[in-house]
Amino acid sequence: MRAETRHQLKQDAFSRATIGVAEKTADWTVEHRNTIIIATIVAVILIGGAVGGWYYLSGQDEKASLDLSVAVRTLDTQLRAPGTPEQPDFPTFTSAKDRSQAAQKQFQAIIDKYPHTRTADMAHYFLAVTEKNLGDNAAAERNFKEVISKANKEVASVAKDALAALYADTNRTKDAVALYQELMNKPTTSVSKVTAQLQLAELYQDSNQPLDAKKMYEQIKKDNPATEAGQLATQRLAQLK
Repeated sequence: MRAETRHQLKQDAFSRATIGVAEKTADWTVEHRNTIIIATIVAVILIGGAVGGWYYLSGQDEKASLDLSVAVRTLDTQLRAPGTPEQPDFPTFTSAKDRSQAAQKQFQAIIDKYPHTRTADMAHYFLAVTEKNLGDNAAAERNFKEVISKANKEVASVAKDALAALYADTNRTKDAVALYQELMNKPTTSVSKVTAQLQLAELYQDSNQPLDAKKMYEQIKKDNPATEAGQLATQRLAQLK
């Protein structure tokens, strides 16, 4: 069910990004992990475009950011049923694979054309996302790790969160737990402590570790009273009984 939810919400990830990352609630975050990852990065792009030279340090970065916006829109393009004619003014793809492959080429082009820019780091992250979408988990893992090692802490934390999700989805539970614990110990604006806690608790719950999940939800409830995170933790605790 978690994978189906993520797949459905990827379709409107770009439009959701404009809402504002800082105000996203914890329950929305834990239910839609991949969407919040994409939305966080795109929000950074939009904020950067708004403040101009304050965020982008060079004309190269500004040009790269425009290309990145196009590539993200490609990743978010709607699918049409096979046999349905394409509308000239309304681009679509007939399969998720074709869409991911098209976006993959665009992200790689940004990395090649604008190396050493902040936008290239974001494109590198998205490249890994498309690789995961295409089932190339080894390449996705490698590129997520590269982003973690060289990008600024905000982008790196989002990549670390995505890598943890990849590990969780491929039954590498111990590796995922280790990354979530790192995110909890060193939270960022992009990935807060409670976000990492909720995702770790969800991982415990999904991997049949109810005692660990219960302990984590109880801690979230204690640390976040009268908040949506605390309410979600209460609901999840009720499910464990």
